[in-house]
Amino acid sequence: MAIKRQTKVSAEFSMSSMTDIVFLLLIFFLVTSTLVNPNALKLLLPKSTGQVNAKATVSVSIKDWGNDSFTYHINGSETPMSYEQVEDGLVELLQMEEDPTFSIYSDESVPIKEVVSIMNIAKRNHYKVILATQPE
Repeated sequence: MAIKRQTKVSAEFSMSSMTDIVFLLLIFFLVTSTLVNPNALKLLLPKSTGQVNAKATVSVSIKDWGNDSFTYHINGSETPMSYEQVEDGLVELLQMEEDPTFSIYSDESVPIKEVVSIMNIAKRNHYKVILATQPE
């Protein structure tokens, strides 16, 4: 005697739970992407209308501490370094780059001669430089 099943097994599944998960992941990535800050130091950048499409892999931040005292930070590191250490740090980070480019984040109170001194490092090593500004 063959026993027959009263209910059939369905191979279908509900997509509503999958769309809920995708929606939650979308919200998560949108929220976390707004928290990413390339510059960890709080700097008041000068304003500009020009925009550059190039993407720099390394950043140099110049912070003014008053009394002609400046600190330099590579890639937003919390530990300051002297001007003499900046060139060695840049050469170490950009030596394997095909098109070495770095950006300068300078507080608007920093004198232009400090920014130009970092630009001179780029000229000596044949690097491209992007000066970071705030959009107007």
